[in-house]
Amino acid sequence: MRYVSTRGQAPVLNFEQAMLSGLARDGGLYLPETVPGFDAITELDGLPYEEIAFRVIRPFTGDSFSDAELRGAIDRAYGRIEHAAKAPLHQLAPGHHLLELFHGPTLAFKDFAMQLIAQLFQIALKRSGQKITIVGATSGDTGSAAIEAFKGIDNVDVFIMFPHGRVSEVQRRQMTTPDAANVHALALDGHFDDCQARLKDLFNDHDFRDGVGLAGVNSINWARVVAQIVYYFTAAASLGMRPMDFCVPTGNFGDIFAGSIARAMGVPIRRLIVATNQNDILHRALTTGEYRVGEVHPSISPSMDIQVSSNFERALYLAYGGDASAVSQLMAELKQGGFTISQGALQSLREQYLSGRVSEEDTLAMIRTIRDETGQILCPHSAVGVAVARQHVEPGIPMVTLATAHPAKFPDAVERAVGARPELPPHMAGLFDLPERVSRVENDVDALKALILERRTN
Repeated sequence: MRYVSTRGQAPVLNFEQAMLSGLARDGGLYLPETVPGFDAITELDGLPYEEIAFRVIRPFTGDSFSDAELRGAIDRAYGRIEHAAKAPLHQLAPGHHLLELFHGPTLAFKDFAMQLIAQLFQIALKRSGQKITIVGATSGDTGSAAIEAFKGIDNVDVFIMFPHGRVSEVQRRQMTTPDAANVHALALDGHFDDCQARLKDLFNDHDFRDGVGLAGVNSINWARVVAQIVYYFTAAASLGMRPMDFCVPTGNFGDIFAGSIARAMGVPIRRLIVATNQNDILHRALTTGEYRVGEVHPSISPSMDIQVSSNFERALYLAYGGDASAVSQLMAELKQGGFTISQGALQSLREQYLSGRVSEEDTLAMIRTIRDETGQILCPHSAVGVAVARQHVEPGIPMVTLATAHPAKFPDAVERAVGARPELPPHMAGLFDLPERVSRVENDVDALKALILERRTN
């Protein structure tokens, strides 16, 4: 399996190389040259999650990992997800199902990918003796999942940037309370797009990148997308592999892009629906064809407070028929504030994705409504997804909304909606009693480089 950059000027890599690289050296994102088909798709019902994960992921890894290495990594990764089904389906209403992705160690869907990546990184680094520095940007959940997955792993230093004052207290404490010497939480002055921009600055400085062995585990990392493909297969298998719709609360576009790959592999997904909060650049782009960066408005669903949605570049690459020069031009225009999607590419995107937007008030109302109707408490991101999904439910077609985080990660928003704060699960009950360890850093790439060079342990 060979991986190519969306901008066409980076070396072609195998899976392990693409995973360890994260961002391509030309600034693009890696994609497989071809998406493998999946012949035995009707034989998955009743299989354990780990077995389905092995069968789905194996074609993407090529000869980078042996069957035994991949199976071992999957078993160790998903052994930390507490629910027996790993990603259980919960029926909200006739024909509308919630795919619960918050039963991992940090209570968010990011655990499904990050736990597996950490295991694969560990195998690759032990084999090569290489030492790396992982730097990530997070709007809340990626950072805690990365720190939890990589803490204490040999030959890896982890630095996670989050926007100071713009994540929930639970999200922040999940990043700042681990005491492993190799993990570092950095509160950056700015919003998530600033964190993401500084991350790309670091990767695009090739001397620094090579000097510290820079690697990335943001959703730009193809291995993250691969791991997230799996639960589209398991959900579809549970519902009988018939035509169905998926609605995905969307910020950086990685989770829903995984759904498009699952569909290309043969999962009978009829519609993929992008659900956005008030920071609705993706909804605006799909509606108008104009991708124009605006102001980021802090919301009760902070993981979606994004204007530069990195994985949308992968969708654009496919919509433009693999024309890397066209994608490079669009990304250059994005640096000036935005771009216009060509009519042909826009039509292709609209054939792949629908979209919707939910206000803050409607998000709170949906949390209340679902609590009243079912007793289920939603996190605000999941509520955005359910609200948009309800606009698109059709009789006879199963609708699956991805529940991306546990409500206890956002207790203030939930309390505003229903008047009570959700409790953390027992394994996180002492989170608010632990000391925090965090470094405030200015929104400046040179300051960031200096801090990383100072704090590295390897």
